[in-house]
Amino acid sequence: MAEVHNCRERGTVGKLDGKVAVITGGSSGMALAGAQLFVQEGAHVVIQARRKKELDDAVEQIGRNVIAVPGDASDLDDLDRLVDTVKREHGAIDVLWASAGMGEPGLLGEITEEQFHRTFWLNARGTLFTVQKALPLINDGGSILMTGSNASLGAFPGWSLYAGSKAVQQAWARVWLNELRDRRIRVNVLTPGQVATPKQEELFDEATKAAFESLIPRGAMGRPEEIASIALFLASDDSSYVNGLELVADGGTTAI
Repeated sequence: MAEVHNCRERGTVGKLDGKVAVITGGSSGMALAGAQLFVQEGAHVVIQARRKKELDDAVEQIGRNVIAVPGDASDLDDLDRLVDTVKREHGAIDVLWASAGMGEPGLLGEITEEQFHRTFWLNARGTLFTVQKALPLINDGGSILMTGSNASLGAFPGWSLYAGSKAVQQAWARVWLNELRDRRIRVNVLTPGQVATPKQEELFDEATKAAFESLIPRGAMGRPEEIASIALFLASDDSSYVNGLELVADGGTTAI
């Protein structure tokens, strides 16, 4: 990333120069790495997340051209505050990355109503209303991307609830791009696999991490920066002819 920043200091035009990008779940992990890269490529970024301390740390880490809006992407009032802030500060959106999400294991026969509610409330409902509420501000020719999961492509025991909550995004991308074709707004899904993030540290013990890592052909977890570079591709004009795609970045886990 430092190399990209140095290129911009030498006068190279960034891939997102003058663009406004909004990222939910942007205080850590892949989304934070994406926010950093977007700023380095010339964007003004607005990030939303629930924990104010993590948001403050993210703003300090990004360093410039970033606004943080505390809020929960599954709370419609919080989404309204996010959109109102973007409208007041920037007026419009060029890139919307709906990345807020959560997951917890649960075997069939043991899944509780509370688990279902938590998972679908954020991953499905939150994603849909993030896009819908932001839509009036998205410029024609803009880019919408959603963070999926390769859990929706694999058959990982204990993760059916999470997989189902993420699988809806592929259907939405196909339908929404058709509904938005007159505005030339692209809609894609970025589907990562196992990536070393703070959330993963919370969810998995060492044995579980090793088991997931063993499924990756290269034998090593993905890094947030690797996913950020793919998000940049989908956000920028580099992907101007890419629409309705589920771009899987899981090191080949679900390909074998």
